[in-house]
Amino acid sequence: MQTPNILIVEDEVVTRTTLKSLFEAEGYGVFEAENGEEMHDHFENQSIDLVIMDINLPGKNGLILAREVRDKKNVGLIFLTGRDNDVDRILGLEIGADDYLTKPFNPRELTIRARNLLARTSNANEDEDLPSKVNFNGWVLDGDSRSLISPSGNEFRLPRSEFRALHLFLNNPGKILTREQLILEMTGRELRTNDRTVDVTIRRIRKHFESEPDAEDLIVTIHGEGYRFCGAVDG
Repeated sequence: MQTPNILIVEDEVVTRTTLKSLFEAEGYGVFEAENGEEMHDHFENQSIDLVIMDINLPGKNGLILAREVRDKKNVGLIFLTGRDNDVDRILGLEIGADDYLTKPFNPRELTIRARNLLARTSNANEDEDLPSKVNFNGWVLDGDSRSLISPSGNEFRLPRSEFRALHLFLNNPGKILTREQLILEMTGRELRTNDRTVDVTIRRIRKHFESEPDAEDLIVTIHGEGYRFCGAVDG
């Protein structure tokens, strides 16, 4: 198995050096970038499996860069930042970040989260229970391109968290899925106190469905329990 490569996008030299040493000690290949231009250079020249990114960066901030990454690449993405507020956290998840940690951070916790995310990423194409394309209510989930295609032909490239959540729903139509089940499928970690990752991801998926006229409410909230997919999976 090829050694995973991690790209650290951080303008603070001390933090960047600390992260590089931390992950090299774990056996990963590590690349560094101070800004968006250097980040894109690495993407052009290296095979990157996971990005660990600050939000406060010179030039384009991390939220903008994360959106650019999500438009082109399907890699793991963790925000590691000193900005500890709900607005930034929710924006990060809306854009498609897989995880969000605040500084100061526990090195052991970060390496565990990174390892779990990389494991989930490497296995993302090995789902045996779902064909490469699944049709439901006029929509198509394309596992090869990680896209959701609407009845009118609009295509939405899905971040990993959205794809895996929708994958789980399509494998379990009509069943109530708890937030614990969904977060484990999406990120490989357990649900934490006041964790809104699942709710934000479901909201993003619903926005795709709502882009169609006369949109159906395909994912319903079961208060106190979780969510249920109410669509009809063909075949």
